[in-house]
Amino acid sequence: MTLRFILKSCLALAVIISTNMVWAERLKDMAVVSGQRPNQLIGYGLVVGLDGTGDSAGPNPVTGQTIVTMLNSLGVSVPVGVNLQARNAAAVMVTAELGALARPGQAMDVTVSSLANARSLRGGTLLMTPLRAANGQVYGQAQGSVVIPGASVATSLARTAVNQLSSGRIPGGAIVEQSAPEADLSQLIEFNFHKADYVQTKRAVEALERVVGPQDVLPVDARTVAVRVPTDRTQRMNIMAQLLELDVESSVDIAKVVVNARTGSVVVNQSVRLAPFAVTHGNLTIRVQTSNQLSTPSLMSRTRPVTVRNDRVNIDAGPAGQMIQVEEGASLEQVVRAINMLGATPQDLMSILQAMKSAGALRAELEVI
Repeated sequence: MTLRFILKSCLALAVIISTNMVWAERLKDMAVVSGQRPNQLIGYGLVVGLDGTGDSAGPNPVTGQTIVTMLNSLGVSVPVGVNLQARNAAAVMVTAELGALARPGQAMDVTVSSLANARSLRGGTLLMTPLRAANGQVYGQAQGSVVIPGASVATSLARTAVNQLSSGRIPGGAIVEQSAPEADLSQLIEFNFHKADYVQTKRAVEALERVVGPQDVLPVDARTVAVRVPTDRTQRMNIMAQLLELDVESSVDIAKVVVNARTGSVVVNQSVRLAPFAVTHGNLTIRVQTSNQLSTPSLMSRTRPVTVRNDRVNIDAGPAGQMIQVEEGASLEQVVRAINMLGATPQDLMSILQAMKSAGALRAELEVI
């Protein structure tokens, strides 16, 4: 056995391995555990300490009423009917996300957004604001200095601003007061996959069965798989850690083309294919031709002859334009690239794609956002 033969064999083996490689994802990246989800929190508060950029009076009495209510709660008596005009304060909405399995005492980031007509929240401080969930219960308290990423410069005649000044964040500005209701420690837990795909769910079931056994894995539908786990907390934690780290072979997504009508962006995934077609749009002419070629194996091979499909794409920009020949392989990516090289506008590209979809030449789902 010569060295040259050994090198050829190793190269062939490397090619086979590389072509048979599949993309695998962890189960924790493909699915979520049912019941372990974040919860949205919201609150109404008051930001003070602004440099004259707060809410103005006039038709907006909300800020003044909020200040009066706050002062009364602190023991400061304000006469009835007095509408305070505090340009250094602003009424705001405070939002946060209570993480799954969050415990009292943990910190949360909050977003503070102006509710009225404040010009800027820069330099302001959010007063203690209760954060409530959809059930009306308080799950957090927010307070702290608001961080504004923008900036503004104003003179007597002009004013300019960079980024948004009426909204900001307080990193770690809220404290969890009570944890969200926990899911019961039942034997069956559910993994809810991000996309409904029978192929992917089947592969996940096969991976789960290698850890807990076929008798403890119960497929529900294309999105959900139930698994029987121990009720003991220590054993449950160990088995869940193993399951969430499982590598599951992902399936190929459906052919899809996403077109952004505002920016003209076109995103194509790897599954998109084109059927033979010819289309003219303005002075653009696109032709896709298909030819079949018989691939004959070598004399030493036992494989049968295989018919290989060869596709060729030609684009003509008209009598005064140039002819661009796309390399073999009728993929939408090549057609889109060739159209862009000719200087077609995004609207031309979207019109061509929609016409191709209507004619059945575009074998993919077309989504316009």
